[in-house]
Parts: sequence; C-alpha cells; structure tokens
Amino acid sequence: MADDNTPSTLESGTRAQILRVARDLIQTRSYLGFSFQDIADRVGIRKASLYHHFPSKEALALEVLHEAQRAFEAWSAELRGTPQEQLAAYVQMYRKALRAGVAMCPGGSFAPGWDCIDDALRQAVRELRGVQIVWLSGVLGALRPAGVGGSLADAAASVFAVCQGALTTARMTGNVADFEASLSALKGLYTH
Repeated sequence: MADDNTPSTLESGTRAQILRVARDLIQTRSYLGFSFQDIADRVGIRKASLYHHFPSKEALALEVLHEAQRAFEAWSAELRGTPQEQLAAYVQMYRKALRAGVAMCPGGSFAPGWDCIDDALRQAVRELRGVQIVWLSGVLGALRPAGVGGSLADAAASVFAVCQGALTTARMTGNVADFEASLSALKGLYTH
C-alpha cells in the first residue's frame, strides 16, 4: 500500500487543491478578478510553487474549463430518466452544482472579460458550451412532438442562455429565488 505522504501523492493533492481554489475564484470573482497570489494564499503555498503545477494563469484556467467539460460529460452520460426528468436535472445542476445566487458557471464567468482573454481560453469556453448544446439538442429532440420543425440546436442554445442568464440574475441579487423566477417559462417543458 502506498504511503499517502509520497511526493507524487502530495503533488497531486496540491494540484487538485489549486484546481479547486481556481475554480471557486473563477466562479465567484471571474477570471480577471484574481491573481496567482490569491490562489497561493488560499492553498497555503508560495506563488512560485504554483508554476511547478501550471506554467501560467491561462494554463490553470484552461485546466479548470477542461475539468468542467469532463465533469459535464460524465454527469450527462450517467443521467437516466425521461427527457423531462433529464431537462429538470440539467436545470437543477445549474441551481445546485453551480451554486445559483453565489457563483457563476465556470464558462460563463469568462464573459465579462471576453476581449481580455486569449484565444485558447475562448475556444475552451466555446467547447464547454458546445457539449451542453449537443446534449440539450438530444433531450429537446426527444421532447419535441413529431412533425414540429425548427432547429434543435437553436432551441438548445436558448435553454443554455436562459440557464446562464438565470445564474447571472441570481448572482447579482444573491437570491436563489431569482434563479427560479428566471426559469418560469422553461419549466413548462419539463413539468408536464
């Protein structure tokens, strides 16, 4: 049995802690609202030690976004139930896992500084959005009555935008009830 204090275990534990802290700061302060020093202070390491794990703030943010995408892909792959239940679970994922009223989506939190971030970060945000649009398109396609036209991708983009907007509204007020109110029209799709 491996000793939990081996260098590789400690290193992976520190890396995981850095990622958790970075995700929290990205979701609560936005990408532009914190520094490497803020992360080092919260993790309890020297700022120079962060560079051992991530060569730059951009590299750290990319890993946070990739981790968020992998988490969504794993969550959606394991999700069972009717299309209505799956859509309701998606909304609840935004409400609970993304902490409505307290935080923002990891991808959505990059929007305020969109013109200040590099292309790799923009692409990672687009990819995170893209996997959700593809998944939502499948769920909405299963909800749609036969013969009803229109783009599933457009409908999925609308659901995604409503959830992002609801998070933003709740974050501005600090009130989860505002998240719920923002979704009142969408709820009709999954409460029948």
